[in-house]
Amino acid sequence: MNLNTLLRELTALPSEVEWVEFKCNNQNPEEMGEYLSALANAAALLRKDRAYLVWGIEDATHKVVGTSFKPRQMKKGNEELENWLGRLLQPRLDFRVHEFAHEGKPVVLFEVPAASHTPVRFSGEEFIRVGSYKKKLKDYPEKERALWAIFQKEDWSAQLLPGASLEDLDPEALVFARQEYAKKQPRLAAEAKQWDDRTFLNKAKLCVQGKVTRTAIILLGRSEAEHFLSPAIARVSWVLKGEGGVEKDYRHFGPPLILAVNQVFGLIRNLTYRYLPNASLFPTEVTQYDPWVIRETLHNSIAHEDYTQAGRINVVEEPDSLLFTNLGEFLPGSVEEVIRRDSPPDFYRNRSLAEAMVNLNMIDTIGSGIKRMFRVQRQRFFPMPDYDLKEPGRVKVRIIGKVMDEKYTRMLMNRSDLELMDVIALDKVQKRRPLTDEEFRTLKGKLLIEGRRPNLFVSAEVAAATETRADYIKKRAFDKGHYKKMVLAYLGQYGHATTEEIRKLLRDKVSDALSAPQKLNWIRNLLGFMSREDGTIRHEGPKRGGRWVLANAPTEGVASSQKMGAASQDPGQEPPISS
Repeated sequence: MNLNTLLRELTALPSEVEWVEFKCNNQNPEEMGEYLSALANAAALLRKDRAYLVWGIEDATHKVVGTSFKPRQMKKGNEELENWLGRLLQPRLDFRVHEFAHEGKPVVLFEVPAASHTPVRFSGEEFIRVGSYKKKLKDYPEKERALWAIFQKEDWSAQLLPGASLEDLDPEALVFARQEYAKKQPRLAAEAKQWDDRTFLNKAKLCVQGKVTRTAIILLGRSEAEHFLSPAIARVSWVLKGEGGVEKDYRHFGPPLILAVNQVFGLIRNLTYRYLPNASLFPTEVTQYDPWVIRETLHNSIAHEDYTQAGRINVVEEPDSLLFTNLGEFLPGSVEEVIRRDSPPDFYRNRSLAEAMVNLNMIDTIGSGIKRMFRVQRQRFFPMPDYDLKEPGRVKVRIIGKVMDEKYTRMLMNRSDLELMDVIALDKVQKRRPLTDEEFRTLKGKLLIEGRRPNLFVSAEVAAATETRADYIKKRAFDKGHYKKMVLAYLGQYGHATTEEIRKLLRDKVSDALSAPQKLNWIRNLLGFMSREDGTIRHEGPKRGGRWVLANAPTEGVASSQKMGAASQDPGQEPPISS
């Protein structure tokens, strides 16, 4: 369509249209990105093919006024504006920039395609248009539900592939799929043996009336049939790294992914830990990784990958851990929410693919696999899976294959009564990870942790169960009165002390849960409390270079001479700490 004709049509629209936004000269890059997200999502919700962001138009009157905005000359840092916007929009949004003159005045028009299979995010946040305003999508759950209802009907993985046939499926993968289907559906096993391939594929939700779907190619397709998915790709890469992150080996796998999983599993070096009987955590031996956990994590990556981004699913094997990554936002929001709800999520990226993988015994009933992973790790007394969701549009899961803290592990063995959410929170404490406010309050309320954020440690009760009493005593904070008595005893013995001398007296005795600067701050606060509120000591002389004495001590000089005289009469007495 001619751009001038298009602009005349857009300016003739009512002002409250949610798929068009007019601007004059607003050139804020962050706001542009947010509008691109909002317009793409609004277009999908309103069943429009595309939306428009236009500069050079007065918003209230739709009058063409022209603009000084030149997007192709603008940069964000050292990066061109278009590249910067495209990088922070997830999934990638193929928006187009048009610069032209209308009625002799410069106009800039961003042509924005509608979101297709998942809401478009900018810098990790989803936006939507509400009337003429840009809002966060999460603040309008009714719009979010309606948007996902549209995406579910347009499930990317369920789309039929013109030109593809059953001949494009791998025979070995098809045999394996039948075997796994019989395991998952034992009551249908005998009947399934009588089905022809077309019937089986329909029953397993891989085909629709014998027509091949993207799901079928991903899971069962011949390697040469991957072109049917283009421009999307379905790949799994295994990378072996040694100490220091040096890459030692790698392998790439394409369809059929149902067979690729076992091939990747066969490459992973699942070593065995052996413990001596008198110092072991386990009676005999244990492997680094539970096979079910490995497969479940990889299967989840396959089920929830955003294939339209043409990226790979990665399995990075390091000396003591496995790192799984896949593209696509973690739709439930948080792992804790998945475990707490223990029910299928409201939204799916690839519903057809996920359902087929359930039928083929690849993943548990949708929504329960993640919780079972945490339970398995707990039963093995290994660290919990680490879900890293900080990077927009990417999910990272690390499975740790070693005992990080034997004493903490002994606590898990002895405290089988702990709830799973408590174990997950305590696992964060073990790893020195921050707790949420709710986790902190819960663990504190159950007396499972002590200390102050961020320096938390297990409480006396847990320490007793884990044989960490000495470590607990070292880390716990004595009652303030304990340290007051030490200061008063010192001043009573020697008559006076500088601030540095009191620091030396207390520094190694204050809780090891505090950092060195925090210890110094704690001692300063203690002295301030004793002098201003407690009234047991006072400071003499200048602020810097003065000294601390007992509040009821004689005037300066008298007490010092008496104390020093007494000290000189007792050669066995310990002298004051020098500064």
